[in-house]
Amino acid sequence: MELKLTDISKCLDLPITTLNRWIRQGRIPVQKKGETAVFNEGALKKWAAQHHLCFSLEREGECRVSEVSPDSLLSAMQRGQVFYDVSGVDVGSVLKSGVEVIPGLSDETRRVLYRRLVDREELTSTGIGKGVAIPHPRSPVIKETDDAFITTCFLKTPAEFDAVDDKPVFVLFILMSPSVKIHLHLLSRLAFCVRHDAFVEFLAGRPKPDLLFAKIADFETRLDES
Repeated sequence: MELKLTDISKCLDLPITTLNRWIRQGRIPVQKKGETAVFNEGALKKWAAQHHLCFSLEREGECRVSEVSPDSLLSAMQRGQVFYDVSGVDVGSVLKSGVEVIPGLSDETRRVLYRRLVDREELTSTGIGKGVAIPHPRSPVIKETDDAFITTCFLKTPAEFDAVDDKPVFVLFILMSPSVKIHLHLLSRLAFCVRHDAFVEFLAGRPKPDLLFAKIADFETRLDES
């Protein structure tokens, strides 16, 4: 069964402008018939499954979304929330304080998460440089929710983290996700932001949550349009 662009827009709950951009970038399977983009249902279903997207066709030919796409960086950071003056003087104490402020976790999950974060740091530091660290466990440990989140912790005082550039860390982004694929998706987006010195300088000013989220939204828009 062949589907037109308007059908796919309804199926995936995405604007046609986004689909046109993906077509130009070669990110979605499509066939061209003259000036018309035509999608093969079987090929599109396979592509959607690989990208955590799912759609179905109702009897009337309309489309509905049955699953959501991988989380945006903005959504994950909003769920994880932002905290200030998180205490600690070294890796262990900073991680302990960071885990304690993460919202919605049971005491058992906090203990397991803390231990896994420490184990990950012993393997290699998650201090990526410029005063930023992205602690994360080697495997998912979320029990209370299936949603990924990133908890932002601005430290009370910069802490030694054995970072790649030996600079003390002033902000942590504690990343938790239910799968490796979503983890890599979010990590790549966060790394895109941190690569920019202007963004790190912005972080050094300890922005309020609304300003931080607005900046993240802007970076994601730039990333999606690239």
